[in-house]
Amino acid sequence: MKKYGIFGGTFNPPHIAHSIVAENVRQQLNLDKIIFIPSGNPPLKNSIPAEHRLAMAKLAFGNNKNFEVSEIEIDRPDKKSFTVNTLQMLQKKYINDQVELFLIVGIDNLIDFPKWKEPEKLFELSEVVVINRPNFSDTDSKIEFSSKVKFLTVPFLEISSSSIRQLVSDNRSIHYLVNPDVEKYIADHKLYI
Repeated sequence: MKKYGIFGGTFNPPHIAHSIVAENVRQQLNLDKIIFIPSGNPPLKNSIPAEHRLAMAKLAFGNNKNFEVSEIEIDRPDKKSFTVNTLQMLQKKYINDQVELFLIVGIDNLIDFPKWKEPEKLFELSEVVVINRPNFSDTDSKIEFSSKVKFLTVPFLEISSSSIRQLVSDNRSIHYLVNPDVEKYIADHKLYI
């Protein structure tokens, strides 16, 4: 059976920590590949148009044979991004391929699971893998659903999409924080200024 990691997010913009974390999870769980899924219109976040985020994700992750970028959420007509719907679509897509899905989320997202659409169903559709984040502990027994997930420790890099957007806005360098092609795309399209 093939094992695919599902790594969703706004990727606004994608940065090197996304790649490092994804590769670390892939190796720890012996996954066949990681599928990055830029969200179409995330209900809980504001971001630049999905087309830009998709283009940057392809530039950031597209040259790694173990990575794939999916347009599944962006191609959705209303572009509403609910993880449960995406997992259902992926289950249908891979129904004949013997694929097990591993949903990769940060512990900060696990804490927010009660706010997600049909959070219980996520565990029926995939194995849920929770990665560490700064200032969050997986020993907090008050976290709902914590008994149903697999916790993984990955390298932590203090790089965030919001800090990169701020650097661009302040006309400061983002060199080495993002793939060079992503850096050029941001400059060419005058994003975040």
